[in-house]
Amino acid sequence: MALLNPYISFRDTAREAMEFYRSVFGGELTVATFGEYEMPGIGEDERDKVMHAQLTTPSGFTLMAADTPAFMERTAGNTITVSLSGNEQDELRGYWERLADGGTVTLPLDQSPWGDSFGQLVDRFGIAWMVNIAGTAAPAQG
Repeated sequence: MALLNPYISFRDTAREAMEFYRSVFGGELTVATFGEYEMPGIGEDERDKVMHAQLTTPSGFTLMAADTPAFMERTAGNTITVSLSGNEQDELRGYWERLADGGTVTLPLDQSPWGDSFGQLVDRFGIAWMVNIAGTAAPAQG
């Protein structure tokens, strides 16, 4: 079986972000640091930063993330959008509400032209999310 999942790059906040996502989705979080693997080019001040984190949720979602080392370029928030979709209305609305906490709703979760509920937001870590709930019409939310 092949899996498609997002891999998110952060600058010094990967651990905090992945712990936040675990609080949203539940599941098991594993974290490895640059120091654990003696990665070349990593300064002493980055040894505790996240080389690789993986969150595997009870719903079958997998999120992966890492801190981008100082010697590498990174443009925050504009290189990825994470899509959550399905027909589990209560579950998806719960994710939406928790992701929106401290973030910015860019398109309220509401009925789309294709008949589903759809919304977009940027969470408090600058990551763009879209939520599509199949076959439902949602009241306007913020």
